[in-house]
Amino acid sequence: MKLFHISTYAQSFYQKIQKQLFSKISTRIRYSKNGSKSDTLYKRISPLGEPNVSVEPVLDQWIREGNIVKKTELQNIINELRVYKRFKHALQVSCWMTDKRHFRTSHFDAAVRLKLIFKVYGLEHAEKFFNEIQENLKTFDVYLALLTCYANARSVDKAEAIMQKARDLGYASKPLWYNLMMNLHYHLGNIEKLDDLMNEMKSKGVDHDHFTLAVRLSAYAAASDPDGIDKTVRILESDPRIFLDWKTYVIAAEGYLRLGLVDKALAILQKLERKLATTKQKNILFFFLLKLYGETGKKDELYRIWNLYKQNEKVINKVYISMMRSLMKFNDIEGLEKIFSEWELSGLSYDFRISNFLIDAYCRNGLLMKAEDIINSGLSKGGNPLVITWCLLAAGYLKENQVPDAMEALRKAISISFAKSNPSKDSLTACLEYLDDSKYLKKVEEFTRLLRVENIPSGAVFDKLFCFIKDGTLQPFPQDERNGEYGTED
Repeated sequence: MKLFHISTYAQSFYQKIQKQLFSKISTRIRYSKNGSKSDTLYKRISPLGEPNVSVEPVLDQWIREGNIVKKTELQNIINELRVYKRFKHALQVSCWMTDKRHFRTSHFDAAVRLKLIFKVYGLEHAEKFFNEIQENLKTFDVYLALLTCYANARSVDKAEAIMQKARDLGYASKPLWYNLMMNLHYHLGNIEKLDDLMNEMKSKGVDHDHFTLAVRLSAYAAASDPDGIDKTVRILESDPRIFLDWKTYVIAAEGYLRLGLVDKALAILQKLERKLATTKQKNILFFFLLKLYGETGKKDELYRIWNLYKQNEKVINKVYISMMRSLMKFNDIEGLEKIFSEWELSGLSYDFRISNFLIDAYCRNGLLMKAEDIINSGLSKGGNPLVITWCLLAAGYLKENQVPDAMEALRKAISISFAKSNPSKDSLTACLEYLDDSKYLKKVEEFTRLLRVENIPSGAVFDKLFCFIKDGTLQPFPQDERNGEYGTED
């Protein structure tokens, strides 16, 4: 079964299931203003952001200076590095802790290192480490870490085997074991497995939690099952043991909108608005409210949320992006111009992701001079056009039969991509989608040759281009072959 695409934020929400693991060391490092020795070690490690630069010399120097380091401090440093996805450095600290300082490895330390090895070196190395762990250390934490690795690697058979081992050992008495398996099957489209796992939880007296129902909710939406969404929302709202946060309402609203059930989505959005009174993440919540109200087609409601936001919060670029994207759904050029002017006067950093919405609207409506003016103005203010900026302009030129100008814009898109250390295949793929008129066949062939020389698109992209050259049609690219509409979001 092919699952529908939900927001990046909502998908990352499921990954938080894993953050239920290893909660024994959950305190983030906080530093005193006087720079005491207890915090200096992390401060020395922190600036080493390049993964290929080892932190071991810093650790060794710390000891040579006569400083003392406690195991709990090293564990906290490992945890902090994991938070910032510096897995290689965290693994180095973990190994140094046992190999150089000879601190005794606990089952918790082994579990953390297992996950770090998977992150840095992959599943095969993680399995090798697991096999080398002393049997007395292979407890709940270690098996749970291994299951997490298998789930992340989408290795169903191995995950099922470890889950069965956990059942046999009596470990699978907490919902997070089932959450990992449900999340794995959800992402693989094995929706029928979710009911089996929830029934097993019920039969064994394992209470479901927020994460269990969040995965179940998304699965019902993926299966176009509004009754299932209704049922899950009712359970979430009626169970006093579960804290129902705003993220779950976002998932439900997206599911209803996917099914075209606007009235039900609006009812959820009203509940979502009430979460503004209690959440500390107001900017993110407003971002989603603007996005979702735009998808309902209710422009008045969209502007109501926008005005509410401006009254209560300092508007940031990310929320401007959400508002501009929603206005694009209405082709509201006047509204786009007004919001864009507000943004320019706000004093925020210049961000072509915001400009691109207005550039796109102008190009779609034949207002090329206005689109050019936006780009030139952005350049004069220190902004850097994105690959997609020039692709949008190229589309406008093609629409007006200005082929030489279109090719020049596409060449600028390529030059931006090459200027980066990692050229973006996705952005250039998006450019190709605009070349959808057979009368530009020769220019498409020329552009294709240029990309072939530079080895930019994937084979799948070239297959689509060759089909276009053959019969003059270009099918849309899959979602995962493309970048965001107007540039990658932070």
